[in-house]
Amino acid sequence: MGEDRDIIEHCSSTVVHEDIVYQVRQKMPEDECLFDLAELFKVFGDTTRVKILFALFTAEMCVCDLTALLGLTQSAVSHQLRVLKQARLVKYRKDGKMVYYSLDDDHVKQIFDQGLAHISH
Repeated sequence: MGEDRDIIEHCSSTVVHEDIVYQVRQKMPEDECLFDLAELFKVFGDTTRVKILFALFTAEMCVCDLTALLGLTQSAVSHQLRVLKQARLVKYRKDGKMVYYSLDDDHVKQIFDQGLAHISH
């Protein structure tokens, strides 16, 4: 098994497959787009934010609901919701004095579901 690992990690050839490099280069998104994608994935790097997203799959919730569910302070939940809003993963609506949060769109659940499927594989 160690031999397979060495083969994967090291390329003993100096031949560049220019046709493959060209194909990939043509399909490679712009650096700015890849930067934005990396930033999106960073948002998923926090367990609290993942828990909030999971909760919002099930129901629209206010900060107080999320606070009770997660056992965190309102400040902590509000901070994480702000990060999720900036990443356009959650949205909110006001109903009088209440503010309710939900997923921004179905893409969010698809990203989450794909991640769960991958780690369960």
